[in-house]
Amino acid sequence: MSAIPAEPVPTRPASRGLIAEALSETWRRLGARLGLAWIGLIALLGVFAPLLASSHPLLIHEDGALRSPWIEHLSTTDLTLMSTVTVGVILFFVGGSILWRWVALLGIAVMIATLGSLYLDPPETVVYERYRVAEAEGSVDVILRTPIVYSPNDRLRDRDDRDTAAPWWAPPNTYNHWLGQDRLQQDMASRMIHASRIAIAIGFISTGLAAVIGILLGAPMGYFGKTIDLVGMRLVEIFEFIPQLYLLLIFSAFFPGDQPEILPGIQIHRIYLIMGIIGLTSWTSYARFVRAEFLKLRNQDFVLAARAAGLPLHSILFKHILPNGLTPVIVSASFGVASAILAEATLSFLGLGLIEEPSWGQLLNQAQSSGSFLWWIALFPGGAIFLTVFAYNLIGEALRDAIDPRTVR
Repeated sequence: MSAIPAEPVPTRPASRGLIAEALSETWRRLGARLGLAWIGLIALLGVFAPLLASSHPLLIHEDGALRSPWIEHLSTTDLTLMSTVTVGVILFFVGGSILWRWVALLGIAVMIATLGSLYLDPPETVVYERYRVAEAEGSVDVILRTPIVYSPNDRLRDRDDRDTAAPWWAPPNTYNHWLGQDRLQQDMASRMIHASRIAIAIGFISTGLAAVIGILLGAPMGYFGKTIDLVGMRLVEIFEFIPQLYLLLIFSAFFPGDQPEILPGIQIHRIYLIMGIIGLTSWTSYARFVRAEFLKLRNQDFVLAARAAGLPLHSILFKHILPNGLTPVIVSASFGVASAILAEATLSFLGLGLIEEPSWGQLLNQAQSSGSFLWWIALFPGGAIFLTVFAYNLIGEALRDAIDPRTVR
């Protein structure tokens, strides 16, 4: 008598975490995909800005020698950003664990930054018109330029007719400036591309700083409660009363310049000062979200089981509870990035932001001055600010709908 083969037991597909489910549901929404596409485009333009817009040729054959002025003027930050993003994209398509890829990417970034600081030495005084003059005189045999042949601070001092020009597709089209020139005769397209780096950096870094502070303070407040919660909430209320914009204005007035001296002998880049102020005044909402989630989750069965198993406190807080309560923080962070970009744009529009480096708010400030209005200086920076903030809001709305039980069927 032959044995009856046993029927295969159906296997249940492995369930994904709440964050993975929320991100997957968010990706299905058209608004989120459009927002991510725009943010990705702005990020790529910012990272590869030196490769897209520069007055320094990529290659030049002059006086019988072939060299790269572009590499000679490349900074360590530029090299690290472009190389790290390129390697990151390659590692994304390479198999292996996520942890291994992140560790590899971090190690490569540190190595590239170290090599760049050792071997790259860009000149302090830059003569932008040097290669245009040499090309006009016929002393250049071969020259290979970037798609936009102007650096963001190139004021075209080698040209006689230095009037502000409109975009090349609107009369008068002078010297093929794609988006026209600002009031200092600097190329608008080049400044727009380089300014996107400032917008992305200030949004992500300041919001990341605020989220880390909010998580570190909100987690013990929600888990322990009582005295820790009482003291923590009073601290949250104190910081919520600090007006962010006025604090930025005060610091900008007291510490002028792109490299202000905050302490005797200690200088810090102005953009880092702005990032720090925004991050240190924006963490309260994240702390409230994390506290509420920890209050809800601290008595769940999986937390009680972790306590009974004798797991250490940091493992219970950040390995078991936090991943289940992090989704509202991600939603809030998407709106926080948009707020940080608006804060920096407002500061630059008022003339208290960055001075030498381009930013969208700084460009927008030049739209109406000297008694005339230049529409292209208002249109492109203003449109970039609007679309970037709108993109982050679209992503935030999609995330919020994805985790809202009233909208999930």
